Amino acid sequence: MCVFSAAAQTDHRPLLLLPLLRAPPPPPAFISLLLSSPALAPSLSLSHQPTPSAPAPARRASHTDFRNNHTGDMATNYKPKNILITGAAGFIASHVAIRITKKYPDYKIVVLDKLDYCSNLKNLLPVSSSPNFKFVKGDIASADLVNFLLVTENIDTIMHFAAQTHVDNSFGNSFEFTKNNIYGTHVLLEACKITGQIKRFIHVSTDEVYGETDEDALVGNKEASQLLPTNPYAATKAGAEMLVMAYGRSYGLPVITTRGNNVYGPNQFPEKLIPKFILLAMRGEPLPIHGDGTNVRSYLYCEDVAEAFEVILHHGEVGHVYNIGTKRERTVIDVAKDVCKLFNLEADKVIMFVENRPFNDQRYFLDDEKLKSLGWAERTPWEEGLKRTMEWYVANSDYWGDVSGALLPHPRTLMMPGYEGSEEIKVILSQFNNIKTKVDSTSDSASETHAFKFLIYGRTGWIGGLLGKICEKQGIPYEYGKGRLQDRSSLILDIQTIKPTHVFNAAGVTGRPNVDWCESHKPDTIRTNVVGTLTLADVCREHGLLMMNYATGCIFEYDAHHPEGSGIGFKEEDAPNFTGSFYSKTKAMVEELLKEYENVCTLRVRMPISSDLSNPRNFVTKISRYNKVVNIPNSMTILDELLPISVEMAKRNLRGIYNFTNPGVVSHNEILEMYKQYIDPSFKWTNFTLEEQAKVIIAPRSNNEMDASKLKKEFPELLSIKDSLIKYVFEPNRKVPVN
Repeated sequence: MCVFSAAAQTDHRPLLLLPLLRAPPPPPAFISLLLSSPALAPSLSLSHQPTPSAPAPARRASHTDFRNNHTGDMATNYKPKNILITGAAGFIASHVAIRITKKYPDYKIVVLDKLDYCSNLKNLLPVSSSPNFKFVKGDIASADLVNFLLVTENIDTIMHFAAQTHVDNSFGNSFEFTKNNIYGTHVLLEACKITGQIKRFIHVSTDEVYGETDEDALVGNKEASQLLPTNPYAATKAGAEMLVMAYGRSYGLPVITTRGNNVYGPNQFPEKLIPKFILLAMRGEPLPIHGDGTNVRSYLYCEDVAEAFEVILHHGEVGHVYNIGTKRERTVIDVAKDVCKLFNLEADKVIMFVENRPFNDQRYFLDDEKLKSLGWAERTPWEEGLKRTMEWYVANSDYWGDVSGALLPHPRTLMMPGYEGSEEIKVILSQFNNIKTKVDSTSDSASETHAFKFLIYGRTGWIGGLLGKICEKQGIPYEYGKGRLQDRSSLILDIQTIKPTHVFNAAGVTGRPNVDWCESHKPDTIRTNVVGTLTLADVCREHGLLMMNYATGCIFEYDAHHPEGSGIGFKEEDAPNFTGSFYSKTKAMVEELLKEYENVCTLRVRMPISSDLSNPRNFVTKISRYNKVVNIPNSMTILDELLPISVEMAKRNLRGIYNFTNPGVVSHNEILEMYKQYIDPSFKWTNFTLEEQAKVIIAPRSNNEMDASKLKKEFPELLSIKDSLIKYVFEPNRKVPVN
């Protein structure tokens, strides 16, 4: 089951007039736009009713007060007054919010959502003009904001849906799941304890906390079954459940927990199975299935689930857990075949089996009798629900904008689009009355309206400078880091001040004018290339940030297994075999150590070339100025083509090691022949041997071919080295007329 995230991140906190929660600060700062009130700090609120002024400061509620306030309030006919729904710009919660807002006009519904990548304000348009509805953009992890909302809106009921939910993402960025799912829930619970006014706290969990169900089990997991989560997402949801249970028992908080099967229907972000299959089928593209497709899941239509929450809200018993499920099960491959039938596609030709995720539970099976005893029942047959869902996506194919990243076999969070800054969403926001937006004048407004913000190290370097230009061209906010890589405190200050979504490390010592410098400056080389890089990676890991690290492929040399001219290149998993230069030694050392950091993407650059032939660091420029050159085929990196790809890799949240070169090899002579053909027909050069070269350099040079198939698989449009040289370097600089 999916529940959706509701929080964005900035540092602004409202001043509270109440002696409320002082939770320890979360890892990064959180809320982006806060509520406004005549008495309190400004923010974004959307409502058709004026926000009531804050009540007079009151003494802190004691635990005894809290229990006394709710003694006898355990009946199963409950009528709320003011409901806070977290994450309701997401899929499931939006259906719940719309249902309750329309059906119960005497209930006030306040939605808190940070508008994460899988949330969309358009989901709430059906109730945007309802007098009993209010939207607030903010993060559940902001203790001050949550307290402020509970008090000023006189909240008596919380329905907590907000969470990071996509299992694939949890394998690569588990810290974000801990921060949102556990820390965010803890903030809500503590606020409830302190204010002492909550009469119902409905915590939305998932069937995945039970772990894998035996394939031959005839009875599903009951609410009292043991929790045995098998992936980071499920583990964080189980952890949040433990906190909810503890606050119920220790402080008497009136909690109810739900655990649900998979949900499908209109408005769902297409990283999930069913909308992904539908959109891919609409585009005539293959339907990717993890593993062999025999994994079994149960699917409930969104309106049936919304009704389940309506029933639990009014009739659920405090302290109890309710499974929201169905006994109708389907394998993933059956789902794919059913989608194919809707589009008259031949399943055998359309279905594509891809690599499985790190762990993929075979089956989740719930016993839903307890919820049925409250009067709920599944109403929508699978065939009808799937057809309705298909019809909605066909009619709303552009609802989510560019979702090409989500449609990959293994989508990644950071490649997903951000919606809050788009012109379309600004128009939608304007449809909600009484919008008040104020951004701190000292902050970079771009960080409020973009999905990405880059922190780049290496301002004075060649690659670092080019990255800034790419960001400007793409409209991506960025700043250069001021801290020195080996100074941990200055790196932390950069991150806390700039609040990036990604960090790019293009800093490093290569030597001036070349790597021979490193031979006589070894401590300096170690300090930057090893200590500095590791420090930055560690700081980024602590802050849940992906670090794109521009490394080198000059850690290999041709050998018996990879002979020159054989076309057999070194792969990402191959161990470095070149130790001729101290520079290469430090780069090989740090690359090996960085393997222990799951938040790093290492890009092995080789003999970089760009269209700027005036740059003395450009390999083409270098060899065109040498008196003599060796003539050996090598893998090389065309920066004009590959640096934008590195930005896209960051958006896709790619990690691990990549040979960051164009496919194939090119020799010095072949490059100079192109130079002569396109730039200077009178150009001449002389070759010399490696032995002759060794007499005029201090450290040997690396020569190798690198296998770029991993990068090519991720970016099929990547050109071969010779084609890329022509397109990006020589054609733009052509001085010789075309015959």
